[in-house]
Amino acid sequence: MRAHLFPAGCLVAACLFIAAAPPARAVPVQPPLAATDAPSVAGNWYGVVRLPGLDLKIQVSLVAAGGAWSGTIDIPQQGAKGLKLDAIVASDDEVSFRIAGVAGDPTFVGRPDGAARISGQFSQGGASFPFELSRGELAKRVRPQDPKPPLPYAEQDVRTTNGDVSLAGTLTLPPGQGPFPAVVMVSGSGPQNRDEEMFEHRPFAVWADHLTRAGVAVLRYDDRGVGDSTGDHAAATTATLSTDAEAWVRFLKARPDIGPVGIIGHSEGGIIAPMVAARSKDVAFVVMLAGTGVNGAEVLVEQNRALMRAAGANDETIEQVAAAARALFESMTRGDDAAKIRERMTRLVLAQSGLDELTPEMEPMIDQQMAGLDRAWFAEFLRHDPATDLRKVRVPVLALFGERDAQVVPAQNVPAVEAALREAGNERVTVKVVPGVNHMFQPARTGGVQEYQEIETTVDPAVLDLVRDWILANAGK
Repeated sequence: MRAHLFPAGCLVAACLFIAAAPPARAVPVQPPLAATDAPSVAGNWYGVVRLPGLDLKIQVSLVAAGGAWSGTIDIPQQGAKGLKLDAIVASDDEVSFRIAGVAGDPTFVGRPDGAARISGQFSQGGASFPFELSRGELAKRVRPQDPKPPLPYAEQDVRTTNGDVSLAGTLTLPPGQGPFPAVVMVSGSGPQNRDEEMFEHRPFAVWADHLTRAGVAVLRYDDRGVGDSTGDHAAATTATLSTDAEAWVRFLKARPDIGPVGIIGHSEGGIIAPMVAARSKDVAFVVMLAGTGVNGAEVLVEQNRALMRAAGANDETIEQVAAAARALFESMTRGDDAAKIRERMTRLVLAQSGLDELTPEMEPMIDQQMAGLDRAWFAEFLRHDPATDLRKVRVPVLALFGERDAQVVPAQNVPAVEAALREAGNERVTVKVVPGVNHMFQPARTGGVQEYQEIETTVDPAVLDLVRDWILANAGK
């Protein structure tokens, strides 16, 4: 999803940056100056943090108002937008600010070069990297597949309920009276809006546009606790979220203009889709996009290995990280005490960062990681075996994997998905590894998370066509 401990946006989210580097220099402790002390730095700035092997693009806005400073930062490659800045200090000799509420005290300390440039050092958790900012804004990314009006189909804002949770979504309907085959789109892990928006891409909007133009109604929705949906996403497990998807299936089945209803699930959604199909007779077909076939602990071990490889790490480092990840997840599934789990977490962070010991600034990062591991979602994810549900699915299944997916590695998951569906006696199954695409089904070079935002294509058109044709051939069979 970023240079994280774990990738965000699809399976597991974590901190902003982590990498080996010399210790950061101390940030001067002083109160923010009045806005009139350095008005020349107010405004928009764009530039990069030069991480090893990566220029991380950033957009900074500094505002002087009411005698004080405020500001925000966007990090598009990490899907971060509008993060608040605090401790803003501005003078003719130095400009510094900190990203608020993020572990490891991520801080920028730079020197202005007239009114057009600021350069200096970014530091977080004991690591330090150069940064450069120039006046202006990052060029807006081109997303040529984003749907553009006028659209040849209808869009409806719709709502349904699941217990005390109110869920909001968008239903796109082809022209005509129907009944139309329909799909419910289920997003990957983490709180996602109805477009599964990340890295300035809106993949679910692209999927809805492509399928609806072909005669398939598409329901996409804000996850609970996101956008116009109520509820608490942080308290939900995968099993909980599956009941939200099932509520939308029931909603569509109650409409006279809707025929057979299937589920398209991406990443964690690819776990949820067969989970719902295994228990609900209302699900007519399933499309798994990068869904897993083994338990979450095994997925994350291989994910760490693949992401380190995509980032250019050497074999020794990759195996050290994988071994540390396995030890951590085994400790969690055994139910070890918090001290033991923290020790294993620390070893993983050190293996990933290339450091021999934690710096004091890194302790808050460990605290943040431990808080994430404490969630009920994570404990369930580590233990859940998707094959249990796949063995019960009798409806047609299309399971697609990206050849260059570094989050759900095909070599690990394809055999497990195929074996489970065979055990189900399901003969209406297509499993395919799509050449050259990543976890988001974009044409990719390495499959690393940092590429997601840089690639203009949101979803490979060949994948869109493949799924469209399969649905039209299999819906209701």
